[in-house]
Parts: sequence; structure tokens; C-alpha cells
Amino acid sequence: MIFRQLFDNVSSTYTYLMANRRGADALIIDPVYERVEHYLRLLGELDLKLAKAVDTHVHADHITGLGELRDRTKCITVIGRTSAVDVVSMRVDDGDVIEVEGIRLEVIHTPGHTSDSYCFKMPDRVFTGDTLLIRGTGRTDFQHGDPANAYHSLFGKLLTLPDETLVYPGHDYKGDTVSTIGEERAHNPRLQVQSAAEYVALMNNLNLANPKMMDVAVPANQRIGLQQTADGDDTWSVVAGEALSEARTQDVLVIDLRDTSERRRDGVIPGSVHVPYADMELAVRPGGLIHYEAIQGAKRIMYYCAFGERSALAVQTSRDAGLFNVCHIVGGIGAW
Repeated sequence: MIFRQLFDNVSSTYTYLMANRRGADALIIDPVYERVEHYLRLLGELDLKLAKAVDTHVHADHITGLGELRDRTKCITVIGRTSAVDVVSMRVDDGDVIEVEGIRLEVIHTPGHTSDSYCFKMPDRVFTGDTLLIRGTGRTDFQHGDPANAYHSLFGKLLTLPDETLVYPGHDYKGDTVSTIGEERAHNPRLQVQSAAEYVALMNNLNLANPKMMDVAVPANQRIGLQQTADGDDTWSVVAGEALSEARTQDVLVIDLRDTSERRRDGVIPGSVHVPYADMELAVRPGGLIHYEAIQGAKRIMYYCAFGERSALAVQTSRDAGLFNVCHIVGGIGAW
């Protein structure tokens, strides 16, 4: 497996890039906006294609790189279901799985630092965001943080993992890079408490200053959605009501771009064909399903996804491939 731990020395943020092998799809966790050029260069050097960009929560100390990476690579953006973000490609919740080629992350909802904090687990490691730090834990005094919830997330979820599980945090301010669950249980001073009440009292008396970037970063990170309509081009998109009428005709092919797990969880538009977003570039080339249906079948292609972001990107990809009889459903399956 290719694995890189990258560091932003302004916000002390760790970003994690991983892929199964050279030439494969890649996934990145907690990218920082100012470091996007570095990520893109590294992806090129390692011969990787960025498939998914994930945030552990809405950050208060830096601006996320999710939107910029999506715009530059057409990757899927992923964040927790409880995050107060306008639009992302995919939302996940406790028990869900985030997958790219050969990489599988189990989603653990760990509210406490913020209400929308999530951790991501692989068989040998866990990416803990700001929930569990090396010899520390995330503060709980803003963005609907709650020390009682943090206690239960720590002691009821993360600290139940095997002792040898590697801990990769979202930040470090002392130069440490990795720990283990066993080390943190034994040596993390914040975890040497006997009850939830003791942890709550500890966290409520930290009296920390707000992050310097908080007033800028939080609102910026809540507005990262891709524009889903094209100015002056009414063929680019359709609203759900129009889509419902059009989808009943034989010359329209409705294509679902979501992952299989999303389809199983949230349902499908009847009669739609499943083409996962990861397969889009092949499907719009000569010989691909979408290319064939659009050209030989003379069908209008109508894309949809969870919230409208992947489908808007799919319209761009199709038009770049010379297919112009394409549109997408604004707002995705929810709007439908």
C-alpha cells in the first residue's frame, strides 16, 4: 500500500494520502487548501488518480482542500452526514464504508470535539481527526462540541479497538506522528479519568483561546458545494419535477452515479442504470455504455447522484468527451 502522512506547518494539520498501488485510485483525508498544489504534484509523481477526498469534520483552524481538489481532479468529496456543509458528493455515517480501489475505511461517528466529528478505521490503523490526539484529545467548547459525548466516543468507541491499532491524528503540535490505542490508553493524560463526569470537568476548565482562523475557516468550509447549473445553458440541468416527466420517455436514459452502498441505503430512481462515478471516464469513451446509448441509441442521458455534485461533474466529463445530449438532476436523489 502507498501511504503518505503530510504536514501543514501553519495549522499543524496532518493530511493522509493512500492508495493500493501505483497507477491506482487514491484517497486523501483532511486536505488543506494551501497545500493542494503539493498534493497534485505528489499524485502525479506516484502515478495516482484522486478518487475521493474526505474531511473528518468541519475544520475551524484551516480551509479545507476538498472543493479545490474536486474542481481540479473531479474527485468525489466526502464528509459526515451531520456536517453543516452546503453540498458534497457523498455523506457517510456510523457503520458506513468508504472505498476506493483496494482501500476500505470503516466510518465511526465520534461526536464530542464537534457534533460532526468522524473517525475512519482500517484493519491496522485509525484516523482519529481531532477526536483523539497523541497524548491529548480535541477540545469541546465550540461547533456544538460536548465533553460528555467526547467521553463516550473515546471510551465507548476508539479505546475499544485493539491495543496495537495505530493512531493517526488530525493534528500534532509537538512533533509526534503516530501512536497506538494501547499507548494512548496508558499514557494520554486526558484519558486518566475515572468517569464521564471527571472528563467533563477537565474539559470544561481548559479555558482555551479560539483558533485564529475560526471566523474565516468555519463559514468557508460550510460553503464548498459545486455550482449545479450553467448560466445561459438550460440543457445542462433539470429540476426534479422536470426529470420525473422526462424519465418516463423511451429516449431518456437515467444513470445513477452513486456507490452500491448508497443505492442500497437510500433507494434508486425506478428504471435507472447503475454506472458508478468511478467508471464514468471509460463509459463516455467509444465502446462505453454511455457513449453507445448517446450516439447509437440517440438517447438523452440524465445523470443523478446523492446531492447533485457528482452528476454535475459527470455532465462536464461527458461534454469533454463530445457528448452534449446530457443533463443532470439538480439536488440528486433527495430532490427527486
